Amino acid sequence: MDTRLATARLAEYFEKLTPDSVAQLPDLYDGQARFKDPFNEVQGLAEIERIFRHMYVALDGPHFVITGQLVDGAQAFLTWEFRFRFKRFDTQTLQVVRGGSHIVFNEQGMVTLHRDYWDAAEELYEKLPVVGGVMRWLKKRANT
Repeated sequence: MDTRLATARLAEYFEKLTPDSVAQLPDLYDGQARFKDPFNEVQGLAEIERIFRHMYVALDGPHFVITGQLVDGAQAFLTWEFRFRFKRFDTQTLQVVRGGSHIVFNEQGMVTLHRDYWDAAEELYEKLPVVGGVMRWLKKRANT
């Protein structure tokens, strides 16, 4: 298995992800793959697909921009920007969440673990009405 090739293929997939291409996850992910982010922890393709499909229901124009790739053995780390617009709050402002994904591949080059790391407080909650004000106040208090 060529991890660099598998990583590049996965990065390209996420940069071109659409509601229709979510169905192509089985081409990249093992059937029992695990996925974890600040809001979800699931196992299996059906659950991973559900999370990515929901992204298109909950947000306007969600898409990923891969900003870096590190490969070591059978694992990789992708840095990315997730860009979208809220459907219910500030619908005009392009939002950007910066984060990274730890990816582990099996011997066939299929993803067995996908774990996203990003700061939900800074990257999301602070941008929401009401909650954002509270989060910024808490952050300020914690830093004084």
